[in-house]
Amino acid sequence: MTSPYSNHGRGTVTNPGNRFEPLHVEEDAGAWEEIAAIDPDAVERRPKTRFYRDDSKSIISSNQSPDLGFDRSVNPYRGCEHGCAYCYARPYHEYLGFNSGLDFETRIMVKEKAPELLEQELARKSWTPQSVVCSGVTDCYQPFERQFQITRQCLEVLAEFRNPVGIVTKNALVTRDIDVLSRLAEHGAAAVVLSITSLDPKLSNLLEPRASRPQARLEAVEKLHRAGIPVGISIAPVIPGLNEHEIPAIVEAVAERGAQFASGSVVRLPYQVREIFSDWLDQHFPERKELVLDRIRELRGGQLNDSQFGARMTGRGPLAEQIQHLIAISIRRHGLGKPVKSLSTAAFRRLLPGQKELF
Repeated sequence: MTSPYSNHGRGTVTNPGNRFEPLHVEEDAGAWEEIAAIDPDAVERRPKTRFYRDDSKSIISSNQSPDLGFDRSVNPYRGCEHGCAYCYARPYHEYLGFNSGLDFETRIMVKEKAPELLEQELARKSWTPQSVVCSGVTDCYQPFERQFQITRQCLEVLAEFRNPVGIVTKNALVTRDIDVLSRLAEHGAAAVVLSITSLDPKLSNLLEPRASRPQARLEAVEKLHRAGIPVGISIAPVIPGLNEHEIPAIVEAVAERGAQFASGSVVRLPYQVREIFSDWLDQHFPERKELVLDRIRELRGGQLNDSQFGARMTGRGPLAEQIQHLIAISIRRHGLGKPVKSLSTAAFRRLLPGQKELF
């Protein structure tokens, strides 16, 4: 259901039902109009971000997906305030009893013990030194990371153990931690991927309302490059009919700022994300809605989503091939197609909990 009020700085105005819950509360579509008629000074309700303590007992997650370039990840937060309407991670929030709409953006689970848990797991003899990714699901550099600094603390643990880490983020806040990442980069054990969907600040503001603006992300690429930290970009997601025409310009812009590699993947709309993204198009691009959805169906065998391994990230059919060719040609033209060197575990050192203070 689409709410009758505007949520400034939020990616969606949709609160879909949780597919695991039998009950769902829907807001009366005319409620705020009635209130305004009685009290003209009434302020429309805008949901504030709430934080909840996540008492998870472990912090390193694993996956066996052949579509991903990693199988171990650290996610300090669940839910994401960046508010991207297309985010494939939204349905994960339903496992927590929330919904994948506004709840995903406003009810954030915080793993306060993440650095402590990470230290314990890396210290175990059973841990085989290997790369981990921050984050594999939701962004580890959301705006409130400035205050919580849980991602930074996790990086400090990884730096003490010299365990390699890859960062994936839409936020220029990653440059705050150049000092820690540089320590890992000295051992070939760090790399950063900035996700850039568009160079158009207006479109970016609508697509990713609380993520860093495109110019800030380009500047982050340059700062990381100058600091000697391997940096690349991911054009994710490519949304046909909305931003695929920007692929060459994005690759050119990051190449000029020192990016060393680039990739791209097409939009995924699992479960309730289909409804959320469709409502977002209704709100911001009603004249393009059917075109965009039809082109996504063209990628997905007539559906809005295809969860099969091997097709989730690329799509299928002629349009998918065109997009992948455009990405590949743009990367090759700007010299970003060289093989990416794997992160090194050679310098890994196993420390006992508390032993790191000695170094």
